[in-house]
Amino acid sequence: MDRIDVQVLASPLSIDTCYAYVLDPACGGICLFVGTVRNLNKGESVTHLEFESYIPMAVKEMRTIAQHCLENFSSHKVSIHHRVGKVDLTEKAVIIAVSSKHRKAAFEACEYVIDTLKKTVPIWKKEFLIDGSYWVNAHP
Repeated sequence: MDRIDVQVLASPLSIDTCYAYVLDPACGGICLFVGTVRNLNKGESVTHLEFESYIPMAVKEMRTIAQHCLENFSSHKVSIHHRVGKVDLTEKAVIIAVSSKHRKAAFEACEYVIDTLKKTVPIWKKEFLIDGSYWVNAHP
């Protein structure tokens, strides 16, 4: 049984899909993190975001992050879905779902996933404002 679900998608993300993947009768805790596009950043009006990725490397790195959760946070299953392409205001840019026997482990693993994903996964965000655009926290 595969316990990791990692996807980089150009289509809208589904909380239900991620939740259903990690749901298990042996688990008493499921933690979900949903990152959405907000309308303001640093006092500037945001119109939308665009994400680009080197998808094969992104998937590999996201699987590594999820595997770390299985081994170090007693996670049962991990689902990580991230968007690429244009993402409008209030749309989901990333969904992370983690199931564990207990809630604390699920919370810790979920926090680890989003923090590590932002640092190591080759997904780049371009923020579009009313009067221009710029790349946010670009990393190699």
